[in-house]
Amino acid sequence: MASKPGAKPSSANKTTTTAKPVAAKPAAQKTAAAKPAATKPPVAKIAPKTPVVAKKVSTAPAIKVVNKSAAVTEKDKAKTSKVKMERDSFTMPKEEYAQIATLKKRLEGLGKPVKKSELLRAGLKLLSAMDDASLKTTMATVPTIKTGRPKK
Repeated sequence: MASKPGAKPSSANKTTTTAKPVAAKPAAQKTAAAKPAATKPPVAKIAPKTPVVAKKVSTAPAIKVVNKSAAVTEKDKAKTSKVKMERDSFTMPKEEYAQIATLKKRLEGLGKPVKKSELLRAGLKLLSAMDDASLKTTMATVPTIKTGRPKK
């Protein structure tokens, strides 16, 4: 088939229309008030099966609450009265250091095992309970030693 001279190709016969630009609605225009009040009810999700774990029952005595602001449990007391610890090092003659081990064995035989720090703290309690004269005479029997680490 021959095309007519002066005829336009078939693709040119189609009319083209120009699209008008349409302003897009911004997504922010939707508000919660525009949504209908009655929406689909939420679908209940089925939880996966989990193993049943027995809870430990507390044997602590119940506290009768008279004044809620004044009610403090033993656990709260432990939190509020937590004692800060202090670490320190000191120099001591070997003979006196050996007395710590002797006292520990002696207390273990009495059915009351203790730690070194507990022995030292007990000694401090005894010293602080003394009157001034007794403390002065006791401290006079303790020789002064050179402090610091021994040289190797």
